[in-house]
Amino acid sequence: MALLEIRGVCKSFRTLKALEGIDIDVQAGTFHGLIGPNGSGKSTLLKAIAGAHFADKGSIVFDGREIVRATPYERARAGLSLKFQITAVLTELSVYDNVLLAMQSHETLASLLFSRRRRAFDAEVTSLLERFRLIDRADDLAGELSHGEQQWLEIAMALALKPKLLLLDEPTGGMSPEERRVTGELLEPIKAHCALIIVEHDLHFIRDICDRLTVLDQGKVLDQGDVETIQRSEKVQQVYTTRV
Repeated sequence: MALLEIRGVCKSFRTLKALEGIDIDVQAGTFHGLIGPNGSGKSTLLKAIAGAHFADKGSIVFDGREIVRATPYERARAGLSLKFQITAVLTELSVYDNVLLAMQSHETLASLLFSRRRRAFDAEVTSLLERFRLIDRADDLAGELSHGEQQWLEIAMALALKPKLLLLDEPTGGMSPEERRVTGELLEPIKAHCALIIVEHDLHFIRDICDRLTVLDQGKVLDQGDVETIQRSEKVQQVYTTRV
């Protein structure tokens, strides 16, 4: 059984059909890319998976559980974590405290009041900051980070929840070529314990890190398969030649 099974998912906004009968499987331990022209439904699908939008029709089964009507909180508790396209770090708090707060979000009030896991939190926060090359900025305000560093911080915050599936919406948007390269290096190790669905316009970046790709066009699945299959697809080549 796939970690995530999407069947017949539809979503409309008044007369606009954003998603029409989407079928996708995402396996554990894999990176799955969503690509397609602007307006093809990529971000809408990501939000339907996370619960930021509720699908009008269809089924979303995550880790063996139907979640299509689950709240975003319930999905997060089940092991889903989402990083939106727009960076949402707490700019007036330190880099360290941003990650700490993300880790504390799953703790009980009693545990937080008595600081039962303070030492464990410190070790985990430090480990994440080291992994994402932010340990030297731990005491700096998050608002003082560069755009790329803020993106890395938010990915670290999403991973602080220890998700089974991480959803990333255009994480390299606005980054320099070097920052994109580093982002790929930073994401690769998480495959051992966390699957990834990533929406990205940088085709070179997504091709280099993903195991499988799903191509959306006008709210429908145009094609899907491994990277080589998608690169050879005449349907995909036509769409990217005429609409991107």
